Amino acid sequence: MFDYTLTHWTTFLAAALLLNISPGPDMAFILGHTVQGGKRSGLAAMLGIWVGACAHVLLAVLGLSAIVATSATAFAMVKWIGVIYLGWLGIQALRSDGDMMRTGGDGTPQKTASVFRQGVLIDLFNPKVATFFLAFLPQFVVPGSGPIWAQSMLHGLLIIVVAAFVEPPLILVGDRLGRRLRESRSLRVWLDRLLGSVLLALGIELALSDR
Repeated sequence: MFDYTLTHWTTFLAAALLLNISPGPDMAFILGHTVQGGKRSGLAAMLGIWVGACAHVLLAVLGLSAIVATSATAFAMVKWIGVIYLGWLGIQALRSDGDMMRTGGDGTPQKTASVFRQGVLIDLFNPKVATFFLAFLPQFVVPGSGPIWAQSMLHGLLIIVVAAFVEPPLILVGDRLGRRLRESRSLRVWLDRLLGSVLLALGIELALSDR
């Protein structure tokens, strides 16, 4: 079981690394929260994205992602839930008075759990992620190396493991860059505007996406 050649692992790990270092919505979301709210916010965002990705791997293995990928109605439903959620978060950040990193937009303390939940939902309600895993994982299924579901699960989880070597260093860099900026209230306002713009841009990108 899981008897793969060196070429197989080299090809897969190279592809996984390229996927993780390529700028995209997940990286923008993580870095946006890191610069705005610090290292803890960045880590919470990253872990939320990872949990959402794990859920997509499981859905792909179970075959449920195929429904989203092949059904225009299901794809549109999931997509627009994600668009609305991103838009709501973006507008909250744009309307903030510079305390978005410390409050949830209504004056109550914003905890890392809130950022974590945002990461999970943003990734989970992105049908493009579901389609990606459904298209990417079968390419690395090798006949005779184990059940298809087990091979798909292994490779899907390994993509997230590779992310663990790429994203934490970026969070540390983002935290260093944002630390001094966060000391100024006026700059915090602009950091909130930046995060809001990033979230709205992600929502627009998702709205314009198709299968």
